[in-house]
Amino acid sequence: MSEVRPALATVRLSRRQALLGTAALAVARACAGPAFAADDMLSRPIPHSGEMLPVIGLGTAYNFDVDANSRERADLAKVVSALAEGGGKVIDTSSDYGRAEEVVGGLMAELSLRPRIFVATKISSGTDARTARAEFERGLKRLKVDRVDLLQLHNVFDPKQSLAQLRDWKAAGRCRYIGVTSTYPRDYPAMEAITRREKPDFVQVEYSLGEREAEERIIPASAEVGAGIITALPFGRANLFAAVRGRPLPDFASEFGAQSFAQFFLKYLLGNQAVSVVIPGTSKAEHMIDDLGAGRGRLPDAAERARMLAFWNSLN
Repeated sequence: MSEVRPALATVRLSRRQALLGTAALAVARACAGPAFAADDMLSRPIPHSGEMLPVIGLGTAYNFDVDANSRERADLAKVVSALAEGGGKVIDTSSDYGRAEEVVGGLMAELSLRPRIFVATKISSGTDARTARAEFERGLKRLKVDRVDLLQLHNVFDPKQSLAQLRDWKAAGRCRYIGVTSTYPRDYPAMEAITRREKPDFVQVEYSLGEREAEERIIPASAEVGAGIITALPFGRANLFAAVRGRPLPDFASEFGAQSFAQFFLKYLLGNQAVSVVIPGTSKAEHMIDDLGAGRGRLPDAAERARMLAFWNSLN
């Protein structure tokens, strides 16, 4: 889903203009200076393995469901390049996202990025073993890979759901990690039950400054069993940007290096140490670059996060 964002600071606007040229990413890096350095990106360990992952990734719902020869796909190539060049690694997609898996696979191949990308995809929950296998094989073909880094059971709703089939694929080397997802709070009781019983490597959940229900049970349960947490919809469903439209960034945001509302919203999530990766979605390279900035520098502490939440509450 594309977000309508407030205007960025002057340096961000110059970046946006630069990205219109054919040397988009090179110019963007030059404009950004040292803050764009990939090795400055914060990383956190995957609890079950210790493997380090950069904290800013990319979600592909809606935006990556485009035609193979469209202008939108060319723009997405810039987004994926910006992610990789800026130190990000995780790209999260799904068989449910229309043509997204196919677009991600094609772009990784064309840009020679597969070794640098942590590929996460999903298959539908609640299907029989044969259907699930066909869905996974189709996803691998679309992604042009023999295995994925993370395979997730999508939108779990049955508390008795087993992850045995995913574990078999993991043991066979078809995926390196397994997980469960839901962006529907009504599914959270089932997700909590599955998480506590099955102890997946990752849990993906909706989490934003405006949607914090995951803080009550899902995030604590995930942390207790050592599951990494991926936060989907970190800008809500575009409602966070709508709420701050026309408002200045709070002065205290500079204390932890937030230079835009996008960084403000993402840094709030990353200030929760249980969060492994945030996956904002975008179709614009300049927005990807801006999002990556949230993974650099200091993160807000507990007192600052409380102040951020008070600011948000003052808008509603």
